[in-house]
Amino acid sequence: MKFDRRYILPSLLILIFLIVAVFPGMFAPYSISDRTATYQAPSAEHLLGTDNMGKDIFSLLIYAARWTLMIGFASGLLAVCVGTEFGLLAGWRRGALDEFLMGTTDIVLILPKIPLVIILAAYLGPSPWVLIFVLGLLSWESIARVVRSKVIQIRSSEYILAARCLGFSDCRIMFKEILPVVFPVIVPKFVLVTAAPMISEASLAFLGLSDPQTVSWGGMISDAFTYSGFLRGMW
Repeated sequence: MKFDRRYILPSLLILIFLIVAVFPGMFAPYSISDRTATYQAPSAEHLLGTDNMGKDIFSLLIYAARWTLMIGFASGLLAVCVGTEFGLLAGWRRGALDEFLMGTTDIVLILPKIPLVIILAAYLGPSPWVLIFVLGLLSWESIARVVRSKVIQIRSSEYILAARCLGFSDCRIMFKEILPVVFPVIVPKFVLVTAAPMISEASLAFLGLSDPQTVSWGGMISDAFTYSGFLRGMW
């Protein structure tokens, strides 16, 4: 499979974000426990200033990337696994199973995501792992539809018919013959479903429904709104 040059720059940016998220101590000038004077203006010492607790905002931004990106990528990976499985089974088996799986997909599609996530997060607790599980199970429907359409297109191809004549099992055909062909359409959908949980996590943190002991971008936005640094002219 030939690599599309259009994906080089986005791939590099994603790689940079991942490196920063995995090794925040290499890039952050201060740790999240270091404190100094509160509400300092941006300077050479503190690139984005300090917050109400005297913590360096630039360092917090880097450390917060770990949880935010982890929630996004883990939720996206879970959504891809569920959506791909649904799409493969629906497109390959067709019939009653296809109708049942696509009916389930339609139900998930019309669910009000943010209100449901808020209810589940409030009931199950603000743990990041709860958010990953909930957001992942509410983000797979678009992947299932795309995969199903692609499987229907290629299920009558000559090499698939040859595989069936050779007695290959349905499982082998789906995962060894069809999945590699479908994979290129899964990658861009993975990027999209990765972004959505990040926005949802930020929304939950803004509403105070995320874990207050974990530093995330959503929590930083919530703090910025709560203390109104710009409006009150802290600098």
